[in-house]
Order: sequence, then structure tokens, then C-alpha cells
Amino acid sequence: MTLFHIFALFFLPEVLGQGSSSRPGVVVEARNITLPAGSRAVLPCRSPRMVWTQDRLKDRQRVVHWDVVRSSPEYSVERVLDMSPGAKQRVYNSFNKGRVSLSEEAFNDGNFSLVINNVVTTDKGVYTCNLHHHYCQVHQNIQIQLNVTKSARKERRYWDGEKTVLVVLLGSSVVLPCVNRRPLWREGAQEEQQQVAHWDYQAPGVRPDRAERLVDLYASGERRDYGPLFRQHKMSIDPDAFTLGDFSLSFAELSPADIGLYSCFLHHHYCGIQERRIFRLTVGPPTAAKPSTTRPPIQSNDLPEPSKTTSNY
Repeated sequence: MTLFHIFALFFLPEVLGQGSSSRPGVVVEARNITLPAGSRAVLPCRSPRMVWTQDRLKDRQRVVHWDVVRSSPEYSVERVLDMSPGAKQRVYNSFNKGRVSLSEEAFNDGNFSLVINNVVTTDKGVYTCNLHHHYCQVHQNIQIQLNVTKSARKERRYWDGEKTVLVVLLGSSVVLPCVNRRPLWREGAQEEQQQVAHWDYQAPGVRPDRAERLVDLYASGERRDYGPLFRQHKMSIDPDAFTLGDFSLSFAELSPADIGLYSCFLHHHYCGIQERRIFRLTVGPPTAAKPSTTRPPIQSNDLPEPSKTTSNY
């Protein structure tokens, strides 16, 4: 029996359209597949971002840092401070210690705003708030320009078309806003309860909202098989799917009854992943057996050879 892995890629416009309207998840892949009956097959559904690594080392997985770019008196880039959950914030310039800070509750309430006390003229520059989540592979940033004035009448805040600009009074205090309250930046998220993969099957002529659920997989280890083909071991998914990031659907032996539309949904609510992969499967006639190329054995003649006679003249 031959195992077929699917590589050819053909986009289905009508399928892509229904994927965005009738079923959740962004369609990242769509294929037309034709395979012979009786063969083994694998519908690939893989994503390294779905690998379950258990985000317990939050002090190493999430980090916020503020940088500043100055254009005068000469161009320079400076790290102001950084902080991770469970670790103290680190201020890089000794002049700023006790003068600039973040809230100690930043990773609890999602407020990463930078506080600058006793503003000086050298604080002028473009500040960037950088949020990095290595577990979710999410990186976000926001820029704010800080200008310093000696006149209270010139203090203001405006948008220059690209970023917020703050003009603040010399010697005053200012807060550069950076707020992100998405759950992945804060404590207490139950990642294993928010990470799920499932396969749906839509038979020919069946509406998308009537598609049949085949299997649910949870990072917590829970699994729900709905179709009889899983119980009969005719369909399967690797038991280490969340360890490998491989949720491919395997068929032990294709039959004409397997024709239809198969969808792999990957949801990681904690990290914000919503992906769908679609396969339109067609089952053709079985592969003809190859004719034997083995030559028949040559049979030996068991009859005794005729005796040789000599004549005397």
C-alpha cells in the first residue's frame, strides 16, 4: 500500500471566500487533491507557532524595553530601561536611576508607560516602547516624540501623522503612554485551555454551516473524536501533535466515501492565532497493479543425453 503526502498547491477562490465568512479563522492554505482509492494519504496541517511549550518561564518569555533615538547634538540610539515579569526593571544610564521608571504592575495591568521626572533638555528624542513575547512570537512597538520647552504656553500634545508628539515644560514630569491590555501581556492566562486544533468534514452538497466535526485536540491533553473513522483507526492524528506542531490528518485507506472538503482549524486564543487550511479531496480509481517483470525460470531437461557411439572401419 502506498502512502501519499500532498505537495501540489491549487487555490480555490470559492473556498477562500466561504472561509472568511462562514467559518472562523484566516485561510492560509487551500488545495485540490486527487488520490487513488485504496491508498494511504496525509493532509498536512503544521504550524510551529502551535507547539505547546508551556509558557511557565514568563520572566524570560515576555519583555518590555524603552529606547530613545536622538538626532542632536549627534545621532545616537540608547536603551533607556527594560523589564520582564518577576525581574526588576533595569535602567541603563546612571543619570536616569530614580528619574525614569515603569509601573511595577506593568505585566499585571498592561500599562507599560514610561515616567520621566524632572525633564531635562537632553531628554528630547523619539522614544519607542517595545513589547516582545517570545513564546507567541509577537513583537509590537509604539513611538512617541518628546520635545522640551522653557515656556509653559508652548506645552501641548498632537499627532504628526506618524506618532504622538509631546511638548513638555523643562523640569516637569511626563508620562509617555504605552498601554496594551491583551491577555498575553498580563499574568494569569491559562494557555493550555486556550489552545485547540480541530478538523471538519464537509460532504459534497452539504452547506458549510452543516460541516461535520471529526476531532478536537486540546493542548491540555484532552481529545474528542466524533467520527467513526477515528474509532475504526481509518483516520488518525499524531498523539504528539502539540509537541511537534503537526496536526496532519492521515487516512489508512482511501475510499470514494472520503470525497469532500476537509478543514484544519488552529486556534491559539492566548497568542491570537486563528488559521484555517482547506483540502478538497477527490478519490480516483485504484492504482493498477504493475505487471510482473520477473522472467520465468528456465527449466532444465532431465532426459539423459544420448550416448555417443564410435564406428570402426
